[in-house]
Amino acid sequence: MDTQVIVIDEHNIDADKIRVAGKIIRDGGLVAFPTETVYGLGGDGLNPESSKRIYAAKGRPSDNPLIIHIARLEDLYPIVSEVTEDVLRLAEAFWPGPLTMILPKSDRVPYETTGGLDTVAVRMPEHKTALAFIEAAGGYVAAPSANTSGKPSPTMATHVIDDMQGRIDMIIDGGAVGIGLESTIVDMTEEVPMILRPGYITQEMLYKVLGEVTMDKTLMGEDTKEAPKAPGMKYKHYAPKGDLTIVEGSEEAVIQQINALICKGQARGERVGVIATKETMDYYKADVVKCAGSRQCEEEIAHGLYAILREFDDDEVTLIYSESFESLGMGQAIMNRLLKAAGYQVIHAE
Repeated sequence: MDTQVIVIDEHNIDADKIRVAGKIIRDGGLVAFPTETVYGLGGDGLNPESSKRIYAAKGRPSDNPLIIHIARLEDLYPIVSEVTEDVLRLAEAFWPGPLTMILPKSDRVPYETTGGLDTVAVRMPEHKTALAFIEAAGGYVAAPSANTSGKPSPTMATHVIDDMQGRIDMIIDGGAVGIGLESTIVDMTEEVPMILRPGYITQEMLYKVLGEVTMDKTLMGEDTKEAPKAPGMKYKHYAPKGDLTIVEGSEEAVIQQINALICKGQARGERVGVIATKETMDYYKADVVKCAGSRQCEEEIAHGLYAILREFDDDEVTLIYSESFESLGMGQAIMNRLLKAAGYQVIHAE
């Protein structure tokens, strides 16, 4: 398959290009497109064959649900069987934006899109190109991240090209994304709303709108054998080719532990990389040291995390050690992704 790449400026959208991209979706094809979180791999959310093509292009397990992206609040009603006042409150507060809600699906949504579940994940992105594309595509674009399943999610079109060239019909190059981590997912079918995936919209922000909001107990631990209710819950995700381990503890202990591990790895012939921060990067003696940003700015760390994981692949690093981050606010989302990428390999530095 010949994958066409088109460039669209979010601030000066080419309507003709958008119409072409939208027609590909309506005809059953696949288009990767930018959002404010990561690049998505879009297909017609109401066409079961399109969802099957998404799974095939990604090499993604078919029980891993897809998110349906909409461009208007009124488009929510045909695809869900119930819209509560709490759902509307969240939509008013955070849509368009990086929030996905799990809701009871209507009969219009095929099980191929929901991973066989009676619930559907829905979000309205805050990206002008994405919104225009969704409308041109018919209003319902099912889209996981536009990467090969298991790899770090794409935050630039070049990442999508690396993974999806020849597998999909079109890639919309909208430049670098703004946030860099996937949307927060909240299950609104529970008696008390539950966060299934942390993101830019934090538990504290949700609490201000809804009151009580719980966290899924598996977020910072091993995956369960249950069917995942949301993308990214069940399988190893975001992983570089090199073996990644997180080291937690005090700053001094972490630096000493990682440097000792670097020496052991290099003695075995490993090419060793480290994910550090601006405050600590000069203390490491690894083959490759990547700065994730300052601990004073979690948004900076989140924005660059996936790009760093991909860069280690380019640098042919075989062993990677990462500092840990606070499991609060945006740090919770960062740690969730790192733990997934590391397969929950964690060392506590004494």
